[in-house]
Amino acid sequence: MKKEGLPVTGGVTGKPIGKLLLCFETKPFLATLITFSLVLLVWNLQPYYDQLLSLSISSSCHCHVTPLLNSTITNTITTNTTTDISAINTVRKPRIFPTYKDPNKREFKPYGNAAALFVQMGAYRGGPTSFSVIGLASKPIHVYSQPWYKCEWVPNPTTINGSTHQAQPTRTKATKILPDWGYGRVYTVVVVNCTFPTNPNADNSGGKLLLYAYYSLSSRNFEKFTALTESPGSYNDTVYTSPPKYDYLYCGSSLYGNLSASRIREWLAYHSWFFGLNSHFVFHDAGGVSEDVRKVLEPWVKLGRVTVQDIREQENYDGYYYNQFLVVNDCLHRYRFAAKWTFYFDVDEYIYVPQGNSLKNVMEEFDGFTQFTIEQNPMSSSLCLNDSSQDYSRQWGFEKLVFRDWRTRIRRDRKYAIQARNALATGVHMSENIVGKALHRTDKKIRYYHYHNSIQVPGEPCRVFLPPSAKKKITIHEKLPYVYDDNMKNLADTIKRSERETLGSYHQLLS
Repeated sequence: MKKEGLPVTGGVTGKPIGKLLLCFETKPFLATLITFSLVLLVWNLQPYYDQLLSLSISSSCHCHVTPLLNSTITNTITTNTTTDISAINTVRKPRIFPTYKDPNKREFKPYGNAAALFVQMGAYRGGPTSFSVIGLASKPIHVYSQPWYKCEWVPNPTTINGSTHQAQPTRTKATKILPDWGYGRVYTVVVVNCTFPTNPNADNSGGKLLLYAYYSLSSRNFEKFTALTESPGSYNDTVYTSPPKYDYLYCGSSLYGNLSASRIREWLAYHSWFFGLNSHFVFHDAGGVSEDVRKVLEPWVKLGRVTVQDIREQENYDGYYYNQFLVVNDCLHRYRFAAKWTFYFDVDEYIYVPQGNSLKNVMEEFDGFTQFTIEQNPMSSSLCLNDSSQDYSRQWGFEKLVFRDWRTRIRRDRKYAIQARNALATGVHMSENIVGKALHRTDKKIRYYHYHNSIQVPGEPCRVFLPPSAKKKITIHEKLPYVYDDNMKNLADTIKRSERETLGSYHQLLS
């Protein structure tokens, strides 16, 4: 018979010799086919065969089985139509992974994310060639790994002679600053500085700043996102060369908790007088601006003296103390060119210049410094003078809290002011990332009164009354010495009059 698909020659078909030759050609083919089928069968049954073989050998005999050499196995498979299964098993060393599930192979199944690689709050130009991106980053990554950043400017397409032209992007390696190092919790604050060789938007065609955030030194694993976008014509070089809009800017830390609207009113009235008309205040609401507090701030907002930023979403990111390091750094860069001096202190603290001097004179004297710190005058938040001639219910907090902590030679917190144009990052009590000099011995020129925790005392702050004799001697209260200090009290009438004059018709909103 003839094989389908093979050419047939007339000299072979129908003759005994041709049939004999055809028989000899067919048998090797069948043998090879059978051998190949057996190999595939054993291959697929390998996991089960190992177990069966071990049981068979132990039950039939106790002889020692010696595996054959690979060359012997190959020859056996090639020359014999019957194949030794143990020989085939030896050929397949090393084995592939088993198809059954290993009970000792453990799996790790991630769900969700504990901390983001980067959480951006803001991105701002720091000048013609530099940008700053402010945000939070996973603190464990910065402690146990070596994350880094890269910046890329992608210009907008431009039209030249009717055709669209796309300029090449510009890249630069960024520098990072960790201004709250040691204080961060799940998140730490990161200020990323991107400085290009030249202005990437010199033609004012616009573009976008991309930030590459890497998980480690490896460049394979990263996140890329648009940090800042400049529309065509929006770049204004005069912002960085012209005199600032304000003399003084206040950058407030996060406002949280149950704040006293009365104390906020008094604080704002005092400092609007202290800094003068050419000043501005930036508050950050982290949950502390209640309806009562908002009513106090509203007249100043309408006058353009106050900005209130809602940062309540920060509670989703566990940083230090309501993320105040993040807030002050964002404020630094957001208003970097808005004022000559930027002040950092809290709403239970009052900046004070001794009588006979003025803030203007002090600031002119400090002009050669990028930063100066301010020493604290700690005041009691509960001690008042027992004076029957005074109607304390009508007096302001700093008007009746007149006893100062008299302890000396102890370290006290400081607050500070900074020329923001010369700072790369900042902190709560001072900046460690400035260009220029810092001044610290300023206590004879400027100080601040600190009424600790008075901002969160509802109602009347006077809870302990000292006799009139306390005005002339040191009084011990709860093992601490206090002395009478009426410097702030003496300014109360001036501050109240200033509030009425400044707010004008808005003043009735505070009644």
